[in-house]
Amino acid sequence: MLDCGFSVRDATQRLARLGLSPSDLSALVVTHEHSDHAGGAYAFARRFSLPVWMTYGTWAAIRDQGADAGYGAAVNLIENQPAFGVGDLSMQPISVPHDAREPVQFVFSDGDKRLGVLTDIGCSTLHVESALSGCDALVMETNHELEMLINGDYPPPLKARIAGRYGHLDNGTSAAILAALDRSRLQHVVAAHLSQKNNTPELARAALARVLGCADEWVGVATQGEGFGWRVIA
Repeated sequence: MLDCGFSVRDATQRLARLGLSPSDLSALVVTHEHSDHAGGAYAFARRFSLPVWMTYGTWAAIRDQGADAGYGAAVNLIENQPAFGVGDLSMQPISVPHDAREPVQFVFSDGDKRLGVLTDIGCSTLHVESALSGCDALVMETNHELEMLINGDYPPPLKARIAGRYGHLDNGTSAAILAALDRSRLQHVVAAHLSQKNNTPELARAALARVLGCADEWVGVATQGEGFGWRVIA
């Protein structure tokens, strides 16, 4: 499972909606220390005896926030960014610009198919584009529509943080990253991490669909309440 910002109860209920239970999981991988990604990670890992993987910077930031630094959970540190394996899956960490201590995103692979996940990033880099090129499926942050953010009621410092190079991707920037990738194997694209105030599913879909040359409805959307359903990579 990638990230856990929910309580044990909520995370368990969300798994059940997909026909899974915690006993089906092999590990918990954490991208960075922000509470919507890591707030429930240690509690969930302890409750179900799952190993946790994160960077040293993420581990240290959670510790410095006053958390228990993983007491009772088996924490494995991702060092020097090599790919690591859990069961039959290989996980390649990707360093990303975001306002966290040592944030990473991931490409998951079974040796044949590749899933790229990019949920919290402020701007693109050549490293990110290289890592995501040639994926069979992508989950991509489309956090906000820039005009909606600018004209919205957030305080100016928060607007600057979200729109900054270490914040979150707007629809147009996410589309530009998608356009820069090798998309020859791409079967699925899911827009994710949408702001409820500064974006809409329709705008996020349209931005990515323009790059793909597909109908807007072909692009999936991960909602905050329901996420999204299973996808099969052929």
